[in-house]
Amino acid sequence: MKKIIKIIIILMILLPDCLCAQTVKSPNGNVLVKFSLTEDGVPTYEMFYKRKTVIKPSHLGLELAKNKSASKGMNETSLIDGFTETSAHDSTFDETWKPVWGETSTIRNHYNEMAVNLYQKSSNRNIVIRFRVYDYGMGLRYEFPQQKDLNYFIIKEEHTQFAMTGDNMAYWIPGDYDTQEYETQISRLSQIRGLMKTAVTSNASQTTYSPTGVQTALQMKSNNGLYINIHEAACVNYPTMNLNLDDKNFIFESWLTPDAEGLKGYIQTPFNTPWRTVLVSDDARDMLSCKLILNLNEPCKLKDTSWIHPIKYCGVWWEMIVGAKTWNYTDDLPSVRLGVTDYSKCKPNNTHGANNAEVRKYIDFAAKNHLDEVLVEGWDEGWEDWFGHSKDDVFDFTTPYPDFDIKALNDYANDKGVKLMMHHETSASVRNYERHLDAAYNLMNKYNYDAVKSGYVGDIIPRGEHHYSQFINNHYLYCVKEASKHHIMVDAHEAVRPTGLCRTYPNMVANESARGTEYEAFGGNTPYHTVILPFTRLQGGPMDYTPGIIETKLSTWSKNQNYIHTTLVGQLALYMIMYSPLQMVADTPENYAKYDDALQFVRDVPLDWADSKYLEAEPAKYITVARKTKGTDNWFIGGKCDGDGHTAVVKLDFLDKGRKYNCTIYQDAPDADYEKNSEAYVITHRTLRKGDVLKIREARGGGFAISMLKE
Repeated sequence: MKKIIKIIIILMILLPDCLCAQTVKSPNGNVLVKFSLTEDGVPTYEMFYKRKTVIKPSHLGLELAKNKSASKGMNETSLIDGFTETSAHDSTFDETWKPVWGETSTIRNHYNEMAVNLYQKSSNRNIVIRFRVYDYGMGLRYEFPQQKDLNYFIIKEEHTQFAMTGDNMAYWIPGDYDTQEYETQISRLSQIRGLMKTAVTSNASQTTYSPTGVQTALQMKSNNGLYINIHEAACVNYPTMNLNLDDKNFIFESWLTPDAEGLKGYIQTPFNTPWRTVLVSDDARDMLSCKLILNLNEPCKLKDTSWIHPIKYCGVWWEMIVGAKTWNYTDDLPSVRLGVTDYSKCKPNNTHGANNAEVRKYIDFAAKNHLDEVLVEGWDEGWEDWFGHSKDDVFDFTTPYPDFDIKALNDYANDKGVKLMMHHETSASVRNYERHLDAAYNLMNKYNYDAVKSGYVGDIIPRGEHHYSQFINNHYLYCVKEASKHHIMVDAHEAVRPTGLCRTYPNMVANESARGTEYEAFGGNTPYHTVILPFTRLQGGPMDYTPGIIETKLSTWSKNQNYIHTTLVGQLALYMIMYSPLQMVADTPENYAKYDDALQFVRDVPLDWADSKYLEAEPAKYITVARKTKGTDNWFIGGKCDGDGHTAVVKLDFLDKGRKYNCTIYQDAPDADYEKNSEAYVITHRTLRKGDVLKIREARGGGFAISMLKE
């Protein structure tokens, strides 16, 4: 008996946390999360996958700032230590829900949950730390019940840690409060500091904060073979989370985007923070197929979603990006004042893209190729001095240029079964946009527009705010909510990266929030760019990447000497691997006419799916996915690879037994290469069945696309 008591005492000394630890497992038992308090009352958690450590003991807490409106002399007690556990509650949940649009027609939301109630005696405050554990990862968040001594508080910093097990391989972009438009870097955690200077490339608005700061979603591969992804879900009324790395100990800590005063968040209880998420698997395909971020968001709040639909569109855009056309109507004006400048007295520059004849050309192209909508950028007054002047009253979003007849063009489009897509470039003046928002949405309703592409290029006004601060995040969601009242779908560019809110507000059909196709005209994206984005940026929601640039050598039709860093077939593959319910057919009608047989895949490919199966995947190397069309038995398959090339092995074991499929296969020609022979492709036709296996060579920077129509 004495020996047993002695062993217990030794264990109490060596393992004090374990005796008060709470644990919760995923439904299948693969993921385990352990919670404990240190001797100083610091909340701490660990995470395991199949008995392998994913997150070592990591601390949780929030550092609070002095509230200027609080009683004189009152000190603010941070929510970091001094906690005792008052209770813990376990529960389980299992539902299957139907997204309005998506990669699958249903999504299972199955988790076990643990809510730990904590009390801080020094401040007389109670908080809850909630863990939801899935078979493929977990989410945790802080909850603040309303109480006498915790009604209003200011966050100086959130200190949520993610302690890695070692020097993981990481796929990262620089931490920044204003942009995600960076090329993904691939390195060990220990190499981030040395690579940061070259990783930070110029942008219209950027604010980096640390030599080891990175953004989410952060994809990693551990030395013990685990794929790990850190992100956040349901970021509402809160700043966006970056991650700052202690590269000596390989510990990431949350680093929130500040406001104009340098503070991170103004909170009124009751309040829940966004979820801090960790996705984990020993199979890279699970990183793409598991819906952790969507499941951690609230169900759809829109009573009627019948007006929300996928959109395949073309538009007046690429010519301006390449430099062949301009957004502005005239070159005569040094500056513009809303309601004062008289454009009828100005000489047109004859390079303005959004003119009546050009728009009709795109409408005809859309009607001929069964596209839904036509985007027109540069249609409204104000583009002559829209950027670089920190200008507040920059656009009114309702007044067209003299060569854009909004009524006639809408009538012309509607007669051909096509809609026009609105464009609202705010120039990052969010308060100007909110002043004009109701009138702008009313104009859209008047002329039958049902979707808007908004933009936030430049430094934010109010000045000093950042693109990802609490105040500006609230603005983005406000626009989405207001748009829903007008039955308008939103595609926001340069806005905050998504955190799954498209489940709650499915009229948020896409965002940019990453380095898109436009950079191909500015010098190029690396060939691996599009086979890392699904592991990172797309974790939180679909991206308007604007694919389909089928003329890969820009010098053939413009003065731009850059080229697309994929093969032509690689561009077709993007419609499959870069999932979005909103996809642009981004090249010009003239360029598509050169490759009409390849354009057939773009005509055929749907944007809404009943099922998706990731057949192969490795971050920044290759992705192969098969998708089943909603409402039919047809399948489409796409594959894309990096600059090394890849041979895809496509096992058709998911097809219906006993049925034949007429297949059209678009693949790189034997001599195709994204640098030397990017436009070489081959189209073949075959009849395939369940159990057949295809081996398809993908060129450097290439890919393939297959349509499989059931006989």
